[in-house]
Amino acid sequence: MISVVLSISLIRILFLKWDVLIITFVFLRIVRLIRINSYFTFTISTSIFLNENLRSFIVFLRIIIIGLSILCTWWIKKLNYLYTLLSLNIFLIIAFSAKRLISFYFFFEASLIPTLILIIVWGYQPERLQAGRYIILYTVFASLPLLVFLLYLYFDKCTSDIYLIKIFNSSIRGVVLLVVILAFLVKLPVFRMHLWLPKAHVEAPLRGSIILAGILLKLGGYGLYLINFCFRIIRLSYINILVRVGSLWGGLMATFICIRQVDVKAMVAYSSVAHISLVVAGIMLNSNWGIVSSKITIVAHGFTSSALFVLANIRYKKVSSRRFNLVRGILSIYPKISILWFIFCRINIAAPPSINLLGELRLIPSLYLFSWRLIIIIGLLMFFRARYNILLYTISNHGASNNLVTPRVSYLSSDFLGLWLHLFPFWMLFKISLFFI
Repeated sequence: MISVVLSISLIRILFLKWDVLIITFVFLRIVRLIRINSYFTFTISTSIFLNENLRSFIVFLRIIIIGLSILCTWWIKKLNYLYTLLSLNIFLIIAFSAKRLISFYFFFEASLIPTLILIIVWGYQPERLQAGRYIILYTVFASLPLLVFLLYLYFDKCTSDIYLIKIFNSSIRGVVLLVVILAFLVKLPVFRMHLWLPKAHVEAPLRGSIILAGILLKLGGYGLYLINFCFRIIRLSYINILVRVGSLWGGLMATFICIRQVDVKAMVAYSSVAHISLVVAGIMLNSNWGIVSSKITIVAHGFTSSALFVLANIRYKKVSSRRFNLVRGILSIYPKISILWFIFCRINIAAPPSINLLGELRLIPSLYLFSWRLIIIIGLLMFFRARYNILLYTISNHGASNNLVTPRVSYLSSDFLGLWLHLFPFWMLFKISLFFI
């Protein structure tokens, strides 16, 4: 009799939670296949194809992020929603796998269409139309000069193949460099070109925010890495210096904006701007340590920011509000969620033992060799980033609970599973050689 009851219970679990079980099985297989560095590291015969490492690794991470987004939003099973997500995945796979700059540009821009549909159709607030308009105006118009440059390059060199352009060993500097990287700076985005990002995150559904933070922002970083791979970027050109200093200074300004935020989701979105500034500075330094630092920061930011958006959505489901002053005392009611808030806020600060810390430790010596004054800026950036992350944790979790937070609805197992699986970068500490050139 007991075996029959257990069998029936198991069948019900498999029938009701089949998607969660399948995704869990996939992630367990990923853990067993963590020895992926043997597939992506270089040999003497393939050392010319340096960007194959980052390309393959980002495609691998894309699969993980998409699985996490489906797991954390398992209740959305509309076919139109899944078709939109599928088309976005196809565009991203082709963009990260393209071996011609023209093809990369086309699918780089095509990924905006499913993202725009996700925000406009399944967004939360009436301002989602304005958010979609901001995305189109910022990203499309900033990428038009890049299209002109790629067409000129194609007619001049008679090719747009990445490896052939690398062999030509051309250099870009001055205004041309700014024109080429402007589309990627807006896509990342850097400060002063970031206004579309908070609006898109605030209006997008949870799955849209996870994909936007975990994958789409990596297109900009991968584009900068690709330009750095194909051309010789003059490190001491005035435009390059302006981009590096401006990105770090903009990251510092973004931390000040985070401290003044009253919306949890907007704070997490602005924290992405502070993280991305380190990626731009590392790539534009055009040094080995700077590029490795940018790779590590790209991966760490994708998982950390995605987990914070999941936590913000869990908080929103309880209170139906994202404002700080309406929610307090989660620690006394939901201690498990409070532990996860502490872990991911700590990772966002780049406290040890996190992969974020390794990325920043590799960036600091590169900046110091270029100019010791930049160390002051990045030191202030790290200090104020710790300040707003501590604020994010303490306001929500500590203090006396109010009547808006009630324990009448328990959290689902998929919420906890999705959040714990976001700790994938901790496992990458054992395979840090994946990021080396």
